[in-house]
Amino acid sequence: MNDREAKTHQTLVRSREVFAQWVDDFAAGGAARQEFADLQAAITEVEHQAAAHGTGRSNAMQGTQTQNEAREALVAGMLAIREAAKVMNVEDKFPYPPRNNDERLSQVADVYATNALPLKPQFIAHELAPDFLEDLAADKTAFEAAIAARMNAVGDHIAAREELGDALARGLQHLRNLTSLVKVKYVNNPGKLAEWMAASHIERSARRAAVASGGATPPAPPTP
Repeated sequence: MNDREAKTHQTLVRSREVFAQWVDDFAAGGAARQEFADLQAAITEVEHQAAAHGTGRSNAMQGTQTQNEAREALVAGMLAIREAAKVMNVEDKFPYPPRNNDERLSQVADVYATNALPLKPQFIAHELAPDFLEDLAADKTAFEAAIAARMNAVGDHIAAREELGDALARGLQHLRNLTSLVKVKYVNNPGKLAEWMAASHIERSARRAAVASGGATPPAPPTP
């Protein structure tokens, strides 16, 4: 969660804890108790989606590293074939593997496999391992699997981000509804009203508060 979302979550939790102390003051089966139940459910969903977003983002970052490593392994194997092809005077059949276009790299790997197959004995005679084509196929499979895994992780954390926003919005709506019902219930109890308003208030970040008040954000202290 970013700072704004974290402050909203904290407000929802504070409000839940305060209302839990007063729930018996409200009619059983009434609107306030239903809003309270819905608020609790929204908070649970917020926390679930925040965890899912964090996990998905971490997996996406790890996926990027894995994809980079798989790319380098594939390129290294292809370059070894290309070096042998130079000596064999068939270099033109094995174009230089691109590092900045993953789709093109997979395509070029297929070209290597196709063109190397009829020349396999010669490549082995030029110091490539007997199973170099099998290694090339395995590296290409690992590379494409890494791409798919990273894309899935990115999709997961984007979806969780959307669900997190929706859950926070639902929580805020239930909080607003509860605020109205609390005002009705405690119209003659300024102490409880003040406690509720304090609990249900969402604190602004220091920067937003400074901008709203017309002030400037204090500069960061100089780095020693």
